[in-house]
Amino acid sequence: MPTASPVTRDAPPRRDAALLTALPGLQGLAPLDLAERLRGLPGMALLESARPGRRARWSYLAADPLEVIEATADGPDPFADARRMVARMAPTPLAAPFTGGLMGFLGYDVGRRLERLPTLAAIDHGLPDLRLGLYDQVVAFDHATGRAWLASRAVDDDRDRLAARRDAILARLLGPSRPLEDSAVEPPSAFASNLDPGAYMAMVEAVRREIARGELYQANVARRLAAAFAADPWPVYRRLRTGDPVGYAAYLALGPEPTSGAARALLSASPEPFLGLSRDGTVVTDPIKGTRPRGRTRDADRTLAAELLASAKDRAENTMIVDVLRNDLGRVCDPGTVRVPRLCRLERTGSVQHLVSTVTGRLAAGRDAFDLLAASFPGGSITGAPKIRAMELIERLEPVRRGPYTGAALWLGPDGAMGSSILIRTLVADGSRLTLHVGGGITWRSDPAAEWAETQAKASGPLGALGAHEVDG
Repeated sequence: MPTASPVTRDAPPRRDAALLTALPGLQGLAPLDLAERLRGLPGMALLESARPGRRARWSYLAADPLEVIEATADGPDPFADARRMVARMAPTPLAAPFTGGLMGFLGYDVGRRLERLPTLAAIDHGLPDLRLGLYDQVVAFDHATGRAWLASRAVDDDRDRLAARRDAILARLLGPSRPLEDSAVEPPSAFASNLDPGAYMAMVEAVRREIARGELYQANVARRLAAAFAADPWPVYRRLRTGDPVGYAAYLALGPEPTSGAARALLSASPEPFLGLSRDGTVVTDPIKGTRPRGRTRDADRTLAAELLASAKDRAENTMIVDVLRNDLGRVCDPGTVRVPRLCRLERTGSVQHLVSTVTGRLAAGRDAFDLLAASFPGGSITGAPKIRAMELIERLEPVRRGPYTGAALWLGPDGAMGSSILIRTLVADGSRLTLHVGGGITWRSDPAAEWAETQAKASGPLGALGAHEVDG
């Protein structure tokens, strides 16, 4: 396995196709702080485990991709260019789950390429439905050991280019720390909803009517909060990350807005992973369904947790989504390998507590990560059951397209491994606004007023981290 001893200034250049360089001098720095040294490079991507958890062990930082693909929701295969792009790297194994490859996001509307859906909701975010960069230099942080490495992986077997780019990134990483620029940037203090309580509750009732008619069992519907914002989103992400730490935080720079030149980015504080795929073909997904706020006291917190665990409505909602994901994984996994090792366990973030289940499987021979995405995207936990009927209803009821919301942030390596998170609790800086969608799964037992309150609880984490609040639209 290609590797290297701790880097020194006078070390001779290496010409391996894949190389892992230890960074002992950076062990005390958090990924968030080390990212400051790569600011100014295009396409900075940080997928960060900001809160301890069962699967929240690794963080990855990269910048300056060699190639970027963007797409809108048309064409037969949304992943054809991505397959071609990652195939330019050799799958040489290195001692970390992700050591170069694709990083970026899939927006919710990638699902429109995978299924036939109506076109009704307005599109006003101006972002691509898919953006993936090919990164040959990735900093990998192992939070279990506190160690960090720079992974370098040749593209098109160009080892001279790889060595030069590795040296340039090392010079930034090992150079003097840079002060946080634009630290005076203040996020908006007030966000307005595109739906008032009455309109959102009417949407909940519309779902309940469709359930009563036998059209579906559950659908996830959302509203959008927005505030004017055209400044640098990175300081806002720092506030979000430190004020609402989660297992699947993400910052993805999306380049300037074409007209104004304002920076665009995704700023995610997601508690929910989407699909994980290991090199050996093991698939895992952990859907979240069922939410309560955190209590202000320990006793209140325990009371709310007990209420959630005892809720027939929330457990039924979670179980239905588990069935959707079992079906999705069953399309590309070996027969008999799809299992549910955990059902409806309690997990907490700083602002809410959830019921979380786990579904696993073994990817069938001849299938890859893109097949898995095509079979499972968008996630069942943020669409409904049956999935396609729920997506049709979402398109009819929600007034604007979701954009990146309920899509996925991901990494994907040339060895076939993949990690991804659901883009919930995610702020989108589109060059003129910050937007935040919040929603929930609706079943026949749903109470419209309680569903509105649940969206408020879900918004409280991201908004509270920014020192912001919701106002009447």
